[in-house]
Amino acid sequence: MSWTTAAVLDWTTKRFAEAGIDAARLEAQVLLAHALGCTRVQLYTGFDRPLDEDELARARGLIKRRLAGEPVAYLVGTQEFWSLSFAVDERVLVPRHDTETVIQVVLDQVGERQAPWRVLDVCTGSGVLAVTLARELAAARVVATELSPAAAEVARANAARLGVADRVEVREGDLLASVAGEVFDVVVANPPYIATAVIATLDREVQREPRQALDGGVDGLDLLRRLVVAAPDHVAPGGLLVLEHGHDQGEAVRALCDATGGFAPAATVRDLGKQPRVTWARRR
Repeated sequence: MSWTTAAVLDWTTKRFAEAGIDAARLEAQVLLAHALGCTRVQLYTGFDRPLDEDELARARGLIKRRLAGEPVAYLVGTQEFWSLSFAVDERVLVPRHDTETVIQVVLDQVGERQAPWRVLDVCTGSGVLAVTLARELAAARVVATELSPAAAEVARANAARLGVADRVEVREGDLLASVAGEVFDVVVANPPYIATAVIATLDREVQREPRQALDGGVDGLDLLRRLVVAAPDHVAPGGLLVLEHGHDQGEAVRALCDATGGFAPAATVRDLGKQPRVTWARRR
């Protein structure tokens, strides 16, 4: 049998579907395009082209690893976020498109995008929030904090990759420890918020991601609770606090924000999947 692009794509799609992989066709396209060093569009313009042995070997290797539970983003080394290409690997959580809701809330609330905003991104991971906000707010200075030195390396690389290394400073440390005494106009965070007991029930792909970036303690709110309590000392008057959380945590996070007494009543915004995902409040 001659393994053409079409044949490999069809076979891979079938195997992925049988394995219960969502978006089996899309993932097959992404991996095959990566193996062949082409775009997904080019797969279709070369449907009848036979693959040589090296190409087949690369494709088989990626398919085998995907079936073993490795996330596609780790296999291809990148993940799209806000139409930007971020480098990702096993050192960081794979960015989700629902996290783009954090960006949208900030842009909706700050108004003037050319102002020299002071921005803080807590638990930055791969740096998607810090880097994207630096690109959208052209005069902003962004500080990103990250507990994991390995993840901090990825964030710094993404800031350089996307041309904002001169305005994004990645600091290592727990939550707000590395910004003691500093105040910001915008504070965003996508901290670990999955309850410890729930992690074992997640998809294999998610369980391959760094546990430190997932585990939010017994109720999933450990880091969010610590962050909100400390936030009033780091958000300037009139400034914004914007937090991502679990779909069932919106009420709890609003209550945490309101209980500080330092913020106007908090509001929760739904993500692309219509789930309550991001809560924001403005400093009194």
